[in-house]
Formats: sequence, C-alpha cells, structure tokens
Amino acid sequence: MTIRPLLAPLLGLGLLLGAPAIFAATPSSFTAHYNVLQGGEPMGEATVTLRKGSNGEWIYSRDVKGTAGMAAMMSASIKETSRFRWKGDVPEAISYDYQLDAAIKNKQRHMLVNWAKQQVTVDEGKGPNAYPAVPGMVERNTTPLALGLALRDGQQQIALPVAVRQQVQTQNFKVTGKETVKVPAGSFNAERIDRTDAERGFSAWYAPGSYLLPVKLSQHDGGDLVMELVSYSQH
Repeated sequence: MTIRPLLAPLLGLGLLLGAPAIFAATPSSFTAHYNVLQGGEPMGEATVTLRKGSNGEWIYSRDVKGTAGMAAMMSASIKETSRFRWKGDVPEAISYDYQLDAAIKNKQRHMLVNWAKQQVTVDEGKGPNAYPAVPGMVERNTTPLALGLALRDGQQQIALPVAVRQQVQTQNFKVTGKETVKVPAGSFNAERIDRTDAERGFSAWYAPGSYLLPVKLSQHDGGDLVMELVSYSQH
C-alpha cells in the first residue's frame, strides 16, 4: 500500500475552496463550511475563514479534516493560511503557508513575497527557491476567490497569474455555461467555470449574484473530489 493513493484526495484540495463575500472591494469577515466527497461518498469537512489582519493585510485560511474512509483512519488534515492585500479586486499575495498532517506523512510549504525586491521565495524544508514576483498575482489558496471576483465583474474568460512552486504560472479559466446546482446550502442558478489551459478536470460552479465563493466544485487531479457548500456566516 503506497502513501500517495491514500493522501491524494486531501492533496488535491488545493484549488477547491473559495470565499463568501458581499459585493464590496473588501469583503466582510466570514466563516464558511463545506462537505468534501469522493466518488459520491463523504470524506471530509472544510472550514474557511476570512478576517482582517494588521497594516492593511487580510488573512484567509482553511482547515480540512478527514472524517470518513482512509482520510479519517490516517487522521489526515490540511491547514492553509494566506496573507494578502487588495489590489483593486485582486487579493495580491503576501504569504502562504501549507501544512499536511497524517499518520504516515507530514508536508509543509512556506511562500513569502518581498514586494520591495519583487521576489517570491518558496521553502518546503529542503532549502528556499526564489523567482520574480508578478504584480496582481495570487497563490493556490486564494485563486478561487479571485475567480469569484472576476465573475462578479462580468468576465467570461479569466487569466490569473498564480504563484506556484517554481514560478508564477498563468492559469486560464472560462465560463462554459449555466446550470442549476443543489447543495446543502440551497439551490443556485450557477455559472460553470472550467480551467482551459491544462487537463486537470477542474470545474467550479459560482452564483455571482449571491456570493463570491463557488457553491460546488469538482476536481479529478489528485482524486475524484466534489466540494459542496453547507453554510456561511458573516461577522
């Protein structure tokens, strides 16, 4: 039995969550909850929060816990925390921390942006890797929030500069239709958006007339996963 098949569903959650918000340049603080399913069966739960930090920064975090199947047996959990500043309607990255904890594996990543030097530094515990920063860039944790903002503003095709492990990568997305989506949080007349520049099987359903978060997501890269919005509260 290998490690990757057991951890792949949680490792594949990187782009799955967005953030609820009101229609303003800077959303209100919130807490949101999602169900995580694999192959139609419950696998985990996720909590997403957004709150104001200091010096104009915002803190966006998500906590995913395995509650069923192998993910529960391994006590698997993922914690991701992003700090960003608003650049127009874009959550421009300042830092990102990722921590995977499981019975048989631990993994971490720290990303820091030095805007004075226009440089990104990424460290996964094996020494730092540096590359040039790009104005307006996001990272994996805040990508869905940036997509929701773009859809709210009426964009149908979206190109995002995303800071990944070794570079800033342009990721392309497109609205491909409208569908009625039913999730625990309710029924939504949603816009479907797909990533178009890579065969990653990523689809997300947004209700931009109601929220900036995806109400449902499906991702096949890293596991056949579906995310469903359960509830959110602003505070």
